[in-house]
Amino acid sequence: MIFHITGRKEWLAAQKAGKYIAPSLVDEGFIHCSTSAQAVPVAEKFYKGQTGLVLLVIDPARLSSDVKWEPPFDGASPPGVPAADLFPHVYGPINLDAVTKVVKFEPNADGKWTLPGL
Repeated sequence: MIFHITGRKEWLAAQKAGKYIAPSLVDEGFIHCSTSAQAVPVAEKFYKGQTGLVLLVIDPARLSSDVKWEPPFDGASPPGVPAADLFPHVYGPINLDAVTKVVKFEPNADGKWTLPGL
């Protein structure tokens, strides 16, 4: 499984559209995803202070778009992720049937993130 963090509103819009397209697909050519070990460090680096988020649990075998395992886009892994780790990048829309679970993903009262029980 791979994971993608997005807003609840964006996920609802994807359900209406029949596919999920993140802004990064337009801007960078792919949708950023992570492994279970990378999800919390990614949230801490890029989503600090944000609420209203969900974690998409994605089965790569069900994706109609290609997945490539690559270094971080900006060249720097988030703190807590080994520099040699590769990240899953989805090169196209995420078809909804590849999303096996959608989990509320919010920081706790102290602003810390934990991976929800999956």
